[in-house]
Amino acid sequence: MRLIRLLQRLKVTIKTPNTVSKRPYCDNVPKPLRSLKPKSTRDTVQHYVDSFRVRTVGGNGGDGCISFLSVWCKDHAGPDGGDGGNGGHVIFKATNSVRSLNHCKAVIQAKPGEKGFNKDCSGKNAGHVIVNVPIGTIIKNQNGQVIGDLDREGLMFVAARGGAGGRGNKFFLTDTEQAPDIAEFGAAGETNIYHLEVRSLAHVGLLGFPNAGKSTVLRAISRARPNVAPYPFTTLKPHIGTILYDDYEQVAVADLPGLIPGSHMNYGLGIQFLQHVERCRGLVFLLDGSSSPGDQLRVLRRELRGYSAALARRPALLVVNKIDLPEAKRNYELMRNDYDNVIGVSAKYGVNLQQLLAAIRAIYDENDFRE
Repeated sequence: MRLIRLLQRLKVTIKTPNTVSKRPYCDNVPKPLRSLKPKSTRDTVQHYVDSFRVRTVGGNGGDGCISFLSVWCKDHAGPDGGDGGNGGHVIFKATNSVRSLNHCKAVIQAKPGEKGFNKDCSGKNAGHVIVNVPIGTIIKNQNGQVIGDLDREGLMFVAARGGAGGRGNKFFLTDTEQAPDIAEFGAAGETNIYHLEVRSLAHVGLLGFPNAGKSTVLRAISRARPNVAPYPFTTLKPHIGTILYDDYEQVAVADLPGLIPGSHMNYGLGIQFLQHVERCRGLVFLLDGSSSPGDQLRVLRRELRGYSAALARRPALLVVNKIDLPEAKRNYELMRNDYDNVIGVSAKYGVNLQQLLAAIRAIYDENDFRE
């Protein structure tokens, strides 16, 4: 009897894999993980900074010391002034632990080296100031020339070298000069001005007209907290939200400032906003379903083509927002007749957000957006 039960169990385990049917493509996409932790209630919102101008100042070298040794058996035992320490460098280091340049300061200055001491004691070298920047940060000089590309983990760029320490009077001891009373000042550190740019802002960017609901969508699908208000141009700087899937893959989504007709001619800070779009690998055209989404799509594509033909060819999704409104729902049905794979969502009420998250992951996998 036990043998029969054992054979039955083996039979079941053998047949079980064959009975599992392959899921549709949309079901094969990893599922997003919803965080159970409530969002922070702090009013402080950290903006994403993908372009920054910084002035770096290396530390000055320490001055050399003028000193003469005095011992019990000889009052003038010769010079014993030590050398000054070297000033610290300012170094940019690429790391995967940061995503933005919002922690960078306008002026980054390293500490100076210590001065020399008597009894031939040299001053302490100053420590280097290491500033972590996102992987893919491009460093340009004042002329706009690219002089550094931190495209790998741990890659470093010395932005400003510290000055060398001055030599003490013992260094100047010679056969003819037994009591030198001179020493060197420490050298000044370098001062340089750079423009930092992050090559890749996010995997996917939410692109649309002002008040299309981009910030509301980002709040609904991630833990980001961009400001939401009933007036245009609420978002002037990008906000980044991260979506975590059940295979522990993370997809970064950016809420981009809204575009208007003529943005590629710099209407309404259009060039600055389009530069943010250029740093996204994929796009989500988020259309306001309550006001002619087809016309919005044509204007957005025209602005992208006017700015960059390559940008207009980026992989993209079509999403119609606010389908909880009757007029938006009718416009969404019309869009489905004209375009394929249009997704209708209501960020305010959470309608079809799972379908949107699955589509974002699909475009992420198909175009190999992994870093």
